[in-house]
Amino acid sequence: MFKHILVPVDGSETSMQAVSMASGFALAFGSRITLIHVVDNYPFIGVGADYALGQNEYLAAATGSANAALARGVAALAAEGLHSDQRVIDGHVVHEGIVDTAEAIAADLIVMGSRGRTGIEKWLLGSVTEHVLKQAKAPVMVVKG
Repeated sequence: MFKHILVPVDGSETSMQAVSMASGFALAFGSRITLIHVVDNYPFIGVGADYALGQNEYLAAATGSANAALARGVAALAAEGLHSDQRVIDGHVVHEGIVDTAEAIAADLIVMGSRGRTGIEKWLLGSVTEHVLKQAKAPVMVVKG
C-alpha cells in the first residue's frame, strides 16, 4: 500500500514514536523509509563581524543535532531489521522543507510527530504539523506526543 514513507525527525520522543509507527508500516507493506531533519540556515539576523562567527557556530551545532536525531532514527529502524535513507535538508521554513522533500522523493505517506502546542505557544510558534497537513499532497499520519 505505501511504497515510500517520509519521517521528519527532530530528536524528540514524539518523533521517535513516529519512527516506530513508520517501521510498523514498512514491515507490513515492504516500504522504503526516508528520515529527514530540516535545518533552518537563517534563524537570526546579525550585524557586524560577530554575525559570521555566530552563524557558523549555529550551523555546526544545528548540523550536529540533525545528525544525532537521524542516527537515533536509523538505530531504531535497524533494530527492526530495516534500512533507511537519511537527509539533512536546508530550509528556512521547516514545513516547506518537509513538503518539498516528500514531493521530490515521491513519498506516498508522511509520518510525523506532533507536540500538541496550545494557546500562546501555538500562536507564537505555529505548528509545523498543521502546515504539513494543509500543504502536503501525500497522506499525513500524525503521532501525538
